[in-house]
Amino acid sequence: MEAPFSPPPQSNVTSYGVMALAIITLEVFAGMWINSFIICVLCIAWVKKKTLNSNEKILLLLGCSRFWYLCFTWIYRFLSKIYPNFLYVQTIRQLVRSLAAFFNYSNLWVTACLCGFYCIKIANFRNSFFIYLKVKIDRMVPWLLLGSEISALVIGIVIGDLNETLQRNITSTYQGKFWEVSLRKDKHLLSSFLLSGFVFTTSFMVVILAAVSLLFSLWRHKRTMQTNSMKDLSVDAHIRAMKSVLSFLVMYSINFVCLVLTIIYATKKENIMALLIYLYLCAFPGVHSLILIFSNPKLEKALLKIVASVKCEFLMK
Repeated sequence: MEAPFSPPPQSNVTSYGVMALAIITLEVFAGMWINSFIICVLCIAWVKKKTLNSNEKILLLLGCSRFWYLCFTWIYRFLSKIYPNFLYVQTIRQLVRSLAAFFNYSNLWVTACLCGFYCIKIANFRNSFFIYLKVKIDRMVPWLLLGSEISALVIGIVIGDLNETLQRNITSTYQGKFWEVSLRKDKHLLSSFLLSGFVFTTSFMVVILAAVSLLFSLWRHKRTMQTNSMKDLSVDAHIRAMKSVLSFLVMYSINFVCLVLTIIYATKKENIMALLIYLYLCAFPGVHSLILIFSNPKLEKALLKIVASVKCEFLMK
C-alpha cells in the first residue's frame, strides 16, 4: 500500500508508473485468487461438516484478511496513479486507508496466532503452564481471533484518524505558521510510526518465539527418542510444523524489514527502492498463502484436484 501517512500523490502517469502498476496488479490478483481458493475450500468444508477445527478457523480468517488487504491495497494504488483526484475526497481517502490498515494489521495478528497455535499443538514441554495452554488452546482460538480483529480495527481507526490529521496539517502548511504546523506534523508521524512499529514488532516476536520453541522441542525430542513408530510419528509432526514455521520466519523476517523500510521511506518521494519494497509487500500474502496450501493436506489435495481437471480439459481440447 502507499505509505499510510503520505499525502495523496499528484497525477503522474508515466510508462514507468504504468509498468509498476501492471506488475502490482498481477501480484495482487494472483494473491487474491490464492486466498479466495483457501476461503472457498474451507467454507465448503464448513458447510459439509457444520464445523471447523481450530487450524481451519485461523486459516479461514487469515485468507479473508489477506484477500481484502490486497483488494484495498490495489484500489488505493490504482486511484493514486490513475485517478489521484479521488484521494482528495476526505471520505474516500480515509475509508480506503483505514480499511487497508485494518486488514493489514489483521493479517499480521492472525499470522502470529497461527504460528503460536502450531507451536502449542506440536511442541512438547513439561511446563505446567504450557500443558494448560495445550489443553485449552482449541477453546482459546476463537477468543484470540476475536481479540486480534478488535485490536486491528481499533489500530486501523486510530491510524486513519492520525493520517487525516496529518493530511490537514500538510494542507495548512501554506496557510498557517510553518514551524507550528511542522511540529504538529512530526508529532502525528511519530505516533503513526510507534503504533505501526508496535504491531510489526509484536507479531514478529511471536513468530520468532514459536520457531525457537519448536526447534528446541524437536532437538530435545530427538535426543530422547527411541526407535518405535509412535516416536517417529512425533518427529514427523515436529518436522512438518518446523518447515511451515521456518518458512513463516524467513518470509516474515524479510516482510518485517520491508515494513520498517516502508516507515523510513514514508516521508520521501517514491523511488526505485520504495517500489521494490512495495512489490515484495504485495507478493507476500499470496506466496505465503501458497506455502500454507502445500503444508495443509486438505488444501493441497483440493488444489491438485483442480489442476488435474484443468489439465484434462486442456488436453481434451
